[in-house]
Amino acid sequence: MGAPLEKRLAKARAPDEAEAKTVDGKDPEDDIEMTFFEHLGELRTRFIRALFGLIPGIAIAALYSEEILQFLTKPLIDAYREQNLGEPLLHFANPADGFVAYMMIAMVCGVIFASPWIFYQAWAFIAPGLYREEKKMAIPFVLLSAGFFIGGSFFGFQYVLPPAFNALLSFAGMLPNEELRVEPTIMMIDYLDFSLRMLLALGITFEVPIIIGALAFMGLVNWRQLLAFSRWWVVISAVAAAILTPSGDAGTMLLVLIPLVVLYYLGILFAFVVGPKPAKKDASKDAKEPST
Repeated sequence: MGAPLEKRLAKARAPDEAEAKTVDGKDPEDDIEMTFFEHLGELRTRFIRALFGLIPGIAIAALYSEEILQFLTKPLIDAYREQNLGEPLLHFANPADGFVAYMMIAMVCGVIFASPWIFYQAWAFIAPGLYREEKKMAIPFVLLSAGFFIGGSFFGFQYVLPPAFNALLSFAGMLPNEELRVEPTIMMIDYLDFSLRMLLALGITFEVPIIIGALAFMGLVNWRQLLAFSRWWVVISAVAAAILTPSGDAGTMLLVLIPLVVLYYLGILFAFVVGPKPAKKDASKDAKEPST
């Protein structure tokens, strides 16, 4: 269980073992207290290591960039067929646009491939402030964070992009007077920018349960507080769903809204498991004391 934040901040180094016990009966870590600038240096080190970890992911994505592009265009191809728009095409205006598009694929997919390493570096940055028992959560944290991130991207590709493109391409076709036909001319970079941004946004959005669980783990919130806030989360989720679905289609918005709400309640479950339990009200304390 995570100790409340004020207990962590109040933790001080004791001269002997007897005084070294914390309020939870655990031994504090034998780490050296770091200054603000030392924390910034550690953050810089972890950031650089995370960047170096991106190199293999980017290299793999660049090697298979054409196959990845073929995979990413499936929602567009299906939308073309459903709207009877003929042969699907991707265009690029400038000679370098094709190269830039493949670099976009390599960068974004490299981040997705390297997400376990990136989340590990995030954990390694906060680990010095944790107890030994809490450090055992490293593997679950990394696996769950990477799993939710990749799962969010897959959810966007499988369930959000297809109806979104179908709704957006529905504006194409013959006008009512049957004298003019509206044809989409989709640029390669614009398509990838739209699709990859959507996948990254949903991947980050799916981190909601992990963030909530981490806040509860540090003692900043408990599950009762989160449950009381849930009605406002529904409103926030509705706004986020409207922003993430530019097609304006109600069905697509619901496909984003419902997972956001479900993820929040999953975060409440995480908070219940790993966070501090709210103190129960003692009836004797609630009763008025007799006057003397």
